[in-house]
Amino acid sequence: MSFNSPSLSSSDSLSGLPPKILELLSKQAEAIALQSKVLLKQHQQLTCANDPSFPLSSPRQGLQTSPIYQDNSPSGLSATAQFQSPEEIRLILWQIIAKVSGFPQEEIQLHHHLVENLGLDSWMLAQLLHHLKNTFCLASNMPIQPTMKVEQVLEQLLSLNNINPTVSLPTPIPLSSLKSSVSPQERHQTIETSPAYLALQEREHLISSYTQLNPYFRTHEGVNSNRVIIEGRELINYSSYNYVGMSGDPQVNEAAKQAIEHYGTSVCASRIIGGQIPLHQELESKIAEFIEVEDSVVYVSGHGTNVSTIGHLFGEGDLILHDALSHNSVIVGCILSGAQRQAFPHNDWQALENTLKTLRPYYNKVLIVIEGVYSMDGDIPDLAKFVEVSKANNAYLMVDEAHSLGVLGKRGKGITEYCNVDPNEVDFLMGTLSKTLASCGGYIAGRQNLIDFLRKTSPGFIFSVGIPAANAAASLEAIKLLEAEPERVQKLQYNSSLFLNLAKEKGLNTGNSANSAVVPIIVGESSVCLKLSEALFKRGINVDAILYPAVEKNGARMRFFITSEHTQEQISYTVNTLAEEIHN
Repeated sequence: MSFNSPSLSSSDSLSGLPPKILELLSKQAEAIALQSKVLLKQHQQLTCANDPSFPLSSPRQGLQTSPIYQDNSPSGLSATAQFQSPEEIRLILWQIIAKVSGFPQEEIQLHHHLVENLGLDSWMLAQLLHHLKNTFCLASNMPIQPTMKVEQVLEQLLSLNNINPTVSLPTPIPLSSLKSSVSPQERHQTIETSPAYLALQEREHLISSYTQLNPYFRTHEGVNSNRVIIEGRELINYSSYNYVGMSGDPQVNEAAKQAIEHYGTSVCASRIIGGQIPLHQELESKIAEFIEVEDSVVYVSGHGTNVSTIGHLFGEGDLILHDALSHNSVIVGCILSGAQRQAFPHNDWQALENTLKTLRPYYNKVLIVIEGVYSMDGDIPDLAKFVEVSKANNAYLMVDEAHSLGVLGKRGKGITEYCNVDPNEVDFLMGTLSKTLASCGGYIAGRQNLIDFLRKTSPGFIFSVGIPAANAAASLEAIKLLEAEPERVQKLQYNSSLFLNLAKEKGLNTGNSANSAVVPIIVGESSVCLKLSEALFKRGINVDAILYPAVEKNGARMRFFITSEHTQEQISYTVNTLAEEIHN
């Protein structure tokens, strides 16, 4: 197969055309020439197509991940990929349909209807069209109708590639040439026999063998603050995200009560259709004003905020680079998106930069995801450097501020204030309402056009009910209190520093924690961690035991969340007790 790239030279008889037309044709020729190189590389890789397990979803340098697939050619002009073999087209089409429908390639037949037989809904039809457009470099959308059969799709592709379908219509892939990727033993696996289920049982057995008191799902009464009541006992509490004491604050409680009286306990609809109330807009405006960006949008779930935003804005042909210690919600969002995902070493902006030097040319949109404070380690990234790297590589930057809003910065505005970085230099500032803001839900803040796009198209927003009025009112009042009483933040920062310094003086391993409200005490073995958790509980201290796989092996730890409500006496007693239990 050969790909001839057209060119415009002085010998071409185009001198009579207007300058703008000449410029357009020149740009078109350049685009086609670049595309020819891309297609040549594709042809070289098509030998893999003889293998039915050819990984269509994997990134292929210069093919689906190439910038040529961006819809930015002049007037939508682009060349159709000139596959000369109908077998090549048939193999690729079968791979795409299998990927979208979930049917094994050997089960897909020419007479199958896309909807009736293969079960494609409107969303899957759109996916099919997207894959066809990218793979075959289509300049415009190929008409795909729900009533179409596979053979009709194939005929269109053959026609677009100047191959007469009546001359050499390919036959279905022989069953004997394909092998299922699922073993017979795995085909009838149940949830109860799955590796994940069995691993949980093993974990539960480990916990019960080392401690009489299961440290998880403990039921508490009253406000979850610096003190908590569990099984009738009052304990010093370090398992609460109530960083600046907003949950349980009388003013916050009163705002929530008034909202319930006026709006009830639910808004009873998605916000886009019937569920929006003034409190929603007031809260979003207040979040944006406090962070000092243009706009924000509020979701009903913090975890869902990351999943829906990342999964919606990025997709196949895109690249997402996230910190190796990123939260589960980031990972799930990446997987949902279908984009190529890669982790970079924790807080290592230089490693990120080196990765981008290699990979950036092969992808359309690129997203970098970091956190303001890492919830397992309590350390903080160098935001200015990550901004610099993102700008230099034309990449979007997202910062998860779940544990940094209300914690970092003189006024609690988060990592941008702490690092003295303009918040508008970050494309997406994500945060939760459940920690500093005493409620439940999450938000994305940033440029107005991007936020408006999310508000009108993000599945996690438009297909979910709006947050209840009480939740919106509580967070709105919490922000107002934070602005009026910045001493809450200063008290939190003092307490956090006191706990960290006392722990270091006692020779306790606090890892990389610095200047945040999260202080881990790393003990290594999970069994040691479980025993320590039980010993502390018996001595009046409630704290999370974090075990593998939440952290690396031999990295089990007690994770302390410090709040502005903790007293010096509580902190001193806790650290001394910790040291006694660890060193004895």
